[in-house]
Amino acid sequence: MSLREIFTYPNPVLRKKAEPVTEFGEELQQLVKDMAQTMYDAPGIGLAAPQIGVSKQVVVMDNTDKDEENQLMVLINPEILSGEGSLTDKEGCLSVIDFEAKVKRFSHISVRAQDMEGKTNEFEADEWFARVIQHEVDHLNGVLFIDRISSLKRALYKKKRKKQLQKEALEAA
Repeated sequence: MSLREIFTYPNPVLRKKAEPVTEFGEELQQLVKDMAQTMYDAPGIGLAAPQIGVSKQVVVMDNTDKDEENQLMVLINPEILSGEGSLTDKEGCLSVIDFEAKVKRFSHISVRAQDMEGKTNEFEADEWFARVIQHEVDHLNGVLFIDRISSLKRALYKKKRKKQLQKEALEAA
């Protein structure tokens, strides 16, 4: 296992649509182990492969409370089959640093995904669990949560991020 770099906005890798996984072998197992270690270290509750620069449809997530034992969930080639209801709540992202905003999502979704062996499973998700899945599936489609907020809030974040990057560049020089 090894920690991977989490790419941050505006890196173009975050805007690329991820490719489906077709091989379920050692390479996939290693990717999932690295993603899990990276997510827990960040710390985060979900991570999509594009966030570490791998354009594959792989998501790891752990929705447990901090005082509970970790329960890693791996979704390969996930797709949201249907959604209903709506819920607006605050979101953040390991790739969109120093920013949170309220985002409207489905409150209930039906999901189809494969496991590490390639077996297809279908399940339902509600509330917070549904929100995390939708957020991570968006990553696989090159969509960030800032794409789902008002254009004014998005513009303010982009301006703030540009200043951060300029400051980092000056400090590195």
